[in-house]
Amino acid sequence: MQKTIEQIETKSLLQLNEEKRTKCLVYTRVMGYHRPVESFNIGKKGEHKQRTHFAE
Repeated sequence: MQKTIEQIETKSLLQLNEEKRTKCLVYTRVMGYHRPVESFNIGKKGEHKQRTHFAE
């Protein structure tokens, strides 16, 4: 698969601005309260990736 110019430009822009970027935490509702996905165990992270996301 050949990379497009847009993909290459996007990658280089991300590399140039690496020091300006901040970590983004993703929270999800589990058993009535919100938890960061980062703190899940391996199985729960896999389950979260398999979920179907939708927009209302």
